[in-house]
Amino acid sequence: MKIMLTGAAGFIGMHTTQKLLARGDEVLGVDSLNTYYDPALKQDRLAELQKACNFKFAHLDLSDAAKTQALFEDFKPQRVIHLAAQPGVRYSLSHPQTCLQNNIMAFVNVLEACRQHAVEHLVFASSSSVYGSNTKMPYAPSDPVDHPLSLYAASKKANELMAHTYSHVYGLAVTGLRYFTVYGPWGRPDMAPWLFTRAILKGEPIKVFNHGEMTRDFTFVNDIAQGTVSALDCVADASDTFSKEKPLPDISHAPYRIHNIGHQTPVPLMDFIHTLESALGVKAVLNYLPMQAGDVPNTSADMTSLQHVTGYQATTDIKDGLAQWANWYREIGHRYQAF
Repeated sequence: MKIMLTGAAGFIGMHTTQKLLARGDEVLGVDSLNTYYDPALKQDRLAELQKACNFKFAHLDLSDAAKTQALFEDFKPQRVIHLAAQPGVRYSLSHPQTCLQNNIMAFVNVLEACRQHAVEHLVFASSSSVYGSNTKMPYAPSDPVDHPLSLYAASKKANELMAHTYSHVYGLAVTGLRYFTVYGPWGRPDMAPWLFTRAILKGEPIKVFNHGEMTRDFTFVNDIAQGTVSALDCVADASDTFSKEKPLPDISHAPYRIHNIGHQTPVPLMDFIHTLESALGVKAVLNYLPMQAGDVPNTSADMTSLQHVTGYQATTDIKDGLAQWANWYREIGHRYQAF
């Protein structure tokens, strides 16, 4: 197929693009290559993708509506994976305009271009952060998500609502994936695995928030990429169980679905740290701190719906995943600028 993938130079974007290229799809990767973290890391991810003859790249800011439309007109994608976004829960609180431009305006431009160019299926990145102050575990896609704790979370919830509107009004088939904590080679310097690893190897203290009383549904990036491709292949359809009297947020009378995508095995933060210490062969110096603004103590993914539709199952456990991460960081990751 001809597939457009936005955020191709990003962490999940790179790995997902590699899956598509390996099976023979023609992929147009789109990325603004912004400076939120070291641009050299994005350029090197891109260089890995450009080794494939079936990959093309467009340097574009998707918040530019005219250029986005022109790109769709030129490439004419059959399906689209939209992963481009401004990440960072804390960053969204200090840079609200940047968050809204990249997460709201860019997404409406992608939706409008998909509508005008008859895209068969749009898969877009939502986030586990939409669950906000919900304390029911595991999080289910059918749970209410009306109390976000950060602007980033609110922007992702808004994306889901915008996507449903286009699905209802125009019949655009749309699937949203709520990603849980993703880690692995070529990861992001602003995330805990990178921050922890850099500090541990330098003998510096690592920041352990909420005094270590946290759990996360850590998911290896290769599993995430495979699940994303599987979701793309299963075009969203209307649900025959949707009730207008008792509507659920993850299904619809329109061709619209929302799924969680994680590992389904939450890991206590202290277990994660000890496993990372073993992978690196170095003990960490711990600096216990209170909870950060916008954060939550626990996450856990109920993936029943995604498994039912695609057969997805994460297969990489935390020990194997962190071993692969540690090896990559020692060989390559250490060269990039700290966040």
